Amino acid sequence: MLARKSIIPEEYVLARIAAENLRKPRIRDRPRKARFIAKNGACNLAHKNIREQGRFLQDIFTTLVDLKWRHTLVIFTMSFLCSWLLFAMMWWLVAFAHGDMDASIECAANTTKWTPCVTCVRSFTSAFLFSIEVQVTIGFGGRMMTEECPLAITVLILQNIVGLIINAVMLGCIFMKTAQAHRRAETLIFSRQAVIAVRNGKLCFMFRVGDLRKSMIISASVRIQVVRKTTTPEGEIIPIHQVDIPVDNPIESNNIFLVAPLIICHVIDKRSPLYDISAADLALQDLELIVVLEGVVETTGITTQARTSYIAEEILWGHRFVPIVTEEEGVYAVDYSKFGNTIKVAAPRCSARELDEKPSILIQTLQKSELSHQNSLRKRNSMRRNNSIRRSNSMRRTNSSLIVPKVQFITPEGSQSASET
Repeated sequence: MLARKSIIPEEYVLARIAAENLRKPRIRDRPRKARFIAKNGACNLAHKNIREQGRFLQDIFTTLVDLKWRHTLVIFTMSFLCSWLLFAMMWWLVAFAHGDMDASIECAANTTKWTPCVTCVRSFTSAFLFSIEVQVTIGFGGRMMTEECPLAITVLILQNIVGLIINAVMLGCIFMKTAQAHRRAETLIFSRQAVIAVRNGKLCFMFRVGDLRKSMIISASVRIQVVRKTTTPEGEIIPIHQVDIPVDNPIESNNIFLVAPLIICHVIDKRSPLYDISAADLALQDLELIVVLEGVVETTGITTQARTSYIAEEILWGHRFVPIVTEEEGVYAVDYSKFGNTIKVAAPRCSARELDEKPSILIQTLQKSELSHQNSLRKRNSMRRNNSIRRSNSMRRTNSSLIVPKVQFITPEGSQSASET
């Protein structure tokens, strides 16, 4: 709290506040760049000013599948209600035109000489109930068709056809929404962070991917793309410039056997967009690496796709993923609690281009890491020796403190004999 004006002068208070503000450095957060692909795989893209909205109605089935569940359920309910009401109006008009609304006609076809088109249809409510019975094939038995009106038979056939079409479309839409491919992608996981480390003498960009289900993804393949804002020599600005980068896979078909979590590796060579980027330049780069995993679900045969992305802040230079697959009692066990854990390893801080031009940098880095490792081992051994010596000394002290001193007892007789001697 500020001091009261009567105690401390106002000039001194203002000078102190200004000095405190000058001492504390003002840290301005760097504005975060919008991601093209979110970590959960959703595309961060908004479509605006679409004028040709009729194109969505040309593919009505895909439009219904892409809608949200609440909209789909509303359309499902309203389609049946509207068809029932429409045909109820048609049945009421047929009965009104034929004169079946007379109250003197009983609800039986053979009681009078008058034969109605539909028995027991005397109001719009009864016509609505008959429409539901026809389309849903309930058939309570109170209302029934007769041979009197060919128009009523035509309406019956038309309603059955329309009802079958509505059932097929809506049930198929709900089935496709329930068994959508992206639901299977929810159990395909990626590591939250990617790493850059040395593997086989080359700088490599690596990340981990895994499948939580026992049912496998058949013919799984991984693609990596770099998305960045670029400017052509002609001055054209491309906001989303996509560049494919190769994945190091010894298999010619580029398919992976995703039975356990795998580390996907991209060798940073001359073909890579990361070839000229060093550890210091990585934080300043405005790029996004998009990872796409595609495959066929073993149980349903539907093609699924899982996506994620890594920005510069999510790439750790000089780190490596810890192993999570172990063999326990003849079974390979996967510890998913360590899925994204990494450890620091020796890696040159220069770019891959500089590493190719000067291979001695890698040798020096490895030698330094080996010396530091040996020094750390020596320190640990010396600390263990010191601890063991301290423990032995403390044990000796405790043992010496536990030794009972000898006590000599002098009997009265001995004292008398001693005095006599």
